[in-house]
Formats: sequence, C-alpha cells, structure tokens
Amino acid sequence: MIVLENVVKRYSMGEVNVVALGGVSLEINQGEFVVVLGTSGSGKSTLLNMIGALDSSTEGHVVINGRDITRLSRAEKFTFRREAISFIFQTFNLFPALTALENVQFAVDLKGRGSESNGTAAKMLESVGLGERMNHFTHELSGGEQQRVAIARALATGNPILLADEPTGELDFRTGIQILQLLESQVETGRVVLVVTHNREISRIADRVIELSSGQIVSDGPPTGGKADIADLHW
Repeated sequence: MIVLENVVKRYSMGEVNVVALGGVSLEINQGEFVVVLGTSGSGKSTLLNMIGALDSSTEGHVVINGRDITRLSRAEKFTFRREAISFIFQTFNLFPALTALENVQFAVDLKGRGSESNGTAAKMLESVGLGERMNHFTHELSGGEQQRVAIARALATGNPILLADEPTGELDFRTGIQILQLLESQVETGRVVLVVTHNREISRIADRVIELSSGQIVSDGPPTGGKADIADLHW
C-alpha cells in the first residue's frame, strides 16, 4: 500500500544543507500497525509528512496504492489527502472558532458525507471520552482534551491511512491507553496505522517498529520480545 523508494529530503538553512531523510526505502502493507521511533531531529515527522503529501521529497518516490504522489500537483495532493489520509497532528490544528463537535463535523463534511456528519462526529467524540464536552470551543478545552478532539476528527473520516504524530503526548496514562486501544482497533478494519513517537513503550504493541536516526532507518522489524498486550504497557 505504501512504498518509499530512496526518499531524500534536504532543507537549505542559509549556506547549510540539512538532510532530514537520507535515502529511506520501505514498504508498509494494509492492516499494519507501525510505530516509528527516534529522538528529536531523527526524521520521524518528515517521514510522516512525506507519506501524507504535506511535503515533497528532494529525491526518490512515494507510491501509495500504486500512485506516485511525488508527481501530483498541489491541487491533486489536496484531493489525495482528503480521500486517503487521516492526520493526528501533534499541534492539534483545530479551528478555534468551532466547537469540538463542529471541528469533527468539518472533517466528515469534507468527505462529502454531510448528511451523517453530526451523528458520526458525536459518536467519535464519545469514543474518546468527550461526550459531555463536544459543544465547548477549543479554548475551553485542556491540551489533553484538544488532543482527543484531533484524534476523534481523524477517526471520523474513515480514510484508509491513519498518520499520528505523538498521539498520546498530551494525555495522562489512562486516557493514553484508551486512545491506543482505539488506534489498534482501526487496524482490524484494514487501515494502516502509522504512529510517530519517542515513547518506546508504545512500540511494544506495534506489528512493526521502525527506528530512525539522523534521517536513516537503523532498524525495522517486530518489537523486541514480541508484540505485547496494551494491558501490559506502563510509562
């Protein structure tokens, strides 16, 4: 489903060239729960942005379902993201003028499912424990609650690829476990779930763990010691 072929990403910072990704190649199949590990600056978020068509590679190709998205126009990339990608952003990216419910409804409406947006949005917010907070504006929500709105919005679209950048970063342990259970359940529907995190404990429940360092894949395989149950996690 997802194929990266020798993907390189360079940024120019004045006279200095920074290599965020240095020739990354990998394949991710339908129904995989993949965790990408790495310290700050290792290339995790850049990798996520490449797969989600939020950024363009300097070299190489990103192929999703047989389609080379590196060759798409800006408008085509927008359509691709709307139809194929659901994002959980570390910075939430919520609309401050909308309530929690309206933020999730907006994402469903973009999919052309306006007639069902209210029911779907409410259901998703209830699934992340925000049933009683859905009519609050974002400034009335805590950081952890805003994170859960962002997660509900991503789940509500039903897109086949779910990309999550530190999805439990603002959450307490109990709520984090609840969210990981939701993400794990999405794999059962055939979605690809790709989680970027620095939290090695989360990687224990993945089907596959990819570790990046200085823009390079340094390991790629099942979790050390085998896949764990969510109930066994602690941090």
